[in-house]
Amino acid sequence: MFKNVMTVVLLFAAILTGCSQKGVSTYEGNWEGKLAHTNTLNFDLVLEELPSNLCQLTITNPESTISEMLTVTNTNRLEGSIDNDIHIDLSFTEDKTAVTGFIKSGILMYQVILRKTDEVYKGIWNPFMVDNLQSQAMYLGVENNGDGSLDMYPFFGDQRFTGTWVNGSEKEGNVIVFKDYKTGLRFRAKLTEDTIELETLLGKQTVTVTNFKRSDIDLSSLKPSGPKNQNANRPVQLNDGWATASIEDVGASSVSLSKLIDEVNKKVLPNTHSVLIAKEGKLIFEAYFDGHNPDISHDQRSASKSISSAMIGIAIDDKILAGVDQKLYDCIPQEFHYTKDSLKAKINFEDLLTMSSGLDVDGDASENNYQSSDHWLKTTLEAKMIHDPGTYANYGSANPFLLGVSLDQKLQSPLELYMEEKLFAPLGITNYIIQTENTATTPYFGGGMYLTPRDMLKFGQLYLDKGQWKGKQIISENWVEASFKKYRRLQDAKDKNEYGYLWWHKTYTVGSKKIASIEARGAGGQYICVIPELESVVVITSGNYRNRKLLQQPENILERYVLPAIIK
Repeated sequence: MFKNVMTVVLLFAAILTGCSQKGVSTYEGNWEGKLAHTNTLNFDLVLEELPSNLCQLTITNPESTISEMLTVTNTNRLEGSIDNDIHIDLSFTEDKTAVTGFIKSGILMYQVILRKTDEVYKGIWNPFMVDNLQSQAMYLGVENNGDGSLDMYPFFGDQRFTGTWVNGSEKEGNVIVFKDYKTGLRFRAKLTEDTIELETLLGKQTVTVTNFKRSDIDLSSLKPSGPKNQNANRPVQLNDGWATASIEDVGASSVSLSKLIDEVNKKVLPNTHSVLIAKEGKLIFEAYFDGHNPDISHDQRSASKSISSAMIGIAIDDKILAGVDQKLYDCIPQEFHYTKDSLKAKINFEDLLTMSSGLDVDGDASENNYQSSDHWLKTTLEAKMIHDPGTYANYGSANPFLLGVSLDQKLQSPLELYMEEKLFAPLGITNYIIQTENTATTPYFGGGMYLTPRDMLKFGQLYLDKGQWKGKQIISENWVEASFKKYRRLQDAKDKNEYGYLWWHKTYTVGSKKIASIEARGAGGQYICVIPELESVVVITSGNYRNRKLLQQPENILERYVLPAIIK
């Protein structure tokens, strides 16, 4: 994942330049404001069909309305853009009861679905992922850099959103304009004598204005919060493909799970956002904390590497890729073949899937090198070889990044549409977000997707059931078996874990029992644990992005609370 991400609590950052040193110092400190509504940054979508292969898309929040004309192409896709800034790519379903596709804003691709109601299609778009802010509070931390410029850090009182990033700024008199290149929203800060007026813009249109005044609040003290009504009862039955059951129905025990809930709420297990358990194909336990809920898509970080692996397997099954023996440079654009040498020529897909390409692209320093460059692919391919391919495994994101580039080169249609058609739609997953790599056009296979915890659980169940979901074969059984094999040990991992095709292996001890788990893992504590011996899948999401001591907390939760509950 991106290594140059700002501290998670900072939602945006703008470098304010061109002010006099005296003027700059007057704005240093903390500022506090209030959004007009808790749903100000949530948008309703309405699509209306018009004559002449046109559709009108209306985007509204409580304070603004934006209309955009979409053109219906000869392939039945609806395409358009807002001020060449936000791109819309939708399609009618075969029965025309819905419109699905993506709103591409910043480096994120938001999957949306608009269902037909009263001759129009209606849906929602939540650029900041949360369905409704817990608080209208918004804050600014302003710092004087000492060189005539300012750093401005605005963020919400609601701490469930994992952060956005800013790429440059422009000064127009006393107004600073900057863009959050994660969500694609733009901002305009007007500096007055004793206030800062911040406009949030979608394209060129203002969607809300927030006024900030000085505050003595300690911004580091802000913590996520939410209702504490968790229990170990049977999960709520939703129309999402999951059958639910009580813990007792499958012969499990609720004792350690009730203790888990208490320990999370007491902050013994800090920043745990959700814990879900499926056993024997049924959802038996579901608990959310700190305001998280089944409708909020959670940042997967590197846990989505395992989804990248699934897409490579599907493409091999579809004969789009030749197989794991296919050479990397068979799929690399010709303009970069100057980077190829006798050793790099040997790199194949299995080397990339097992983190053993031999390229010097792993570890914090090397990942920062390519992720902070202007051209990720060029920088990655120009890296030197430090091992023979297939001999030494170091964990990192550049290897799966190359897999995504390779698959994109072989497809005739956009990669995100292939992912939707082949994996997400068959699983009934609709509320998800794909992060792109630095081109902002291609899904990033190194990590960073957003899925709801229930949908994470579906993905794990798909692998537990050997590639099937609800009786339909989505991934071949052969690919699941190959993915779960142990190929190499990750030499830079603390436990020297054995590793499959972008899947981790870990053995847990409960009493005298040894329980094997195959896991998708992401920074901050995002885990999808597939436990074949117990016919179970466990999902844990967390927010421990900044505390390295808590990175293995999900493993402690699994070993101390979850496994004792589900071992018969």
